[in-house]
Amino acid sequence: MLDKKKIKEKLEKERDVLLDQIRDIGKLNPETNEWEAVPEERDSRESDQNDMADRFEDFEERSAMIKVLESRLNDILSVLKELNKESFGKCEVCKKDIEMSRMEVNPAAKTCKKHLNG
Repeated sequence: MLDKKKIKEKLEKERDVLLDQIRDIGKLNPETNEWEAVPEERDSRESDQNDMADRFEDFEERSAMIKVLESRLNDILSVLKELNKESFGKCEVCKKDIEMSRMEVNPAAKTCKKHLNG
C-alpha cells in the first residue's frame, strides 16, 4: 500500500531542493514562466577574450543544467497535483501498480519497471 503522505513529503522536499538549485543559477521569466540561466557574477569590470570565453562556457553550462533541473521540477509538480487521484501509483502503460521499491526511489515514477524504457 502506498503511503501517500510519505511520498508527498519526499516530493515536496525534492521540489524545494530543485527550486534552490535553479535559483542559484537562474531566474524565472514572468512572461514565459520558464527558468532562464543568468551569468555568474564577476568582480572585475575588465575582461579579456579568455575571460569572456569562460563566461560564455559557464553560461552554456548553466543553461543546460536549468533544462535538466526544470524538467525534473515539472515532473515533481505534476505528480504533486496527481497525488490524490486514483490513478496515482499506477503505470501509465499497463495501468498496474508501480512497484513499491520503484516508488520509494522515485516517487515521481509514471511507469512500472517493465515499462521503464518503453
